[in-house]
Amino acid sequence: MTARCVSADGAYSGLRAEQTKLCALVVIGVNERGDKHFLSIEDGVRESTQGWRDVLLKLKSRGMNAPLLAIGDGALGFWAALEEIYGETRQQRCWMHKTMNVLNCFPKSSQAKAKQSLHAIWHAETKADAESGFDLFIATYEAKDPKATLCQQKDHEELMSFYDFPAQYWQSIRTRNSIESSFATIRHRTKRSKGCLSRDGMLHMMFKLGQCAGKN
Repeated sequence: MTARCVSADGAYSGLRAEQTKLCALVVIGVNERGDKHFLSIEDGVRESTQGWRDVLLKLKSRGMNAPLLAIGDGALGFWAALEEIYGETRQQRCWMHKTMNVLNCFPKSSQAKAKQSLHAIWHAETKADAESGFDLFIATYEAKDPKATLCQQKDHEELMSFYDFPAQYWQSIRTRNSIESSFATIRHRTKRSKGCLSRDGMLHMMFKLGQCAGKN
């Protein structure tokens, strides 16, 4: 099984087990032709290291070689498991998720301007321009909004990994949008079916809806 890069995320459902929301641990792979495929949708209670370790070990047992790049949010469980199972794989933090986290540190009156500055970083035409934009963001907001700049500085290297790959792939690998877009329909359906499905039924529906969404 060959996957040049993988995107990982936890998709939460409306079902609960012992007051904890159940989620599906999802991995989507992209091959050398750019084709996207669901590689794994596993049952989980939360995005723990052990849960992601089990997912990655199953993928490895099915013959998946180490991807060149893995894209995900800041969930520590996935990255800890990835380093253990596929230690040579580069890490890319999702810019959409990072942008939301940073903006949450700003007062609402400052968010629009800060958002433009953040977008200027990861939409820059070169890595050098992106690094300059990164430094400018820190210099602009460090004194007044230190919490936001600390959040932005976290995972600096992992946020910039996509610039080391060919430019035609940047749009696809700087965020985990492949999962977000595919699961928009799933989140809508699972919210409406809250309490009406069993654990297995929920996973089955998520898998089928994911297959349909993946065709686009």
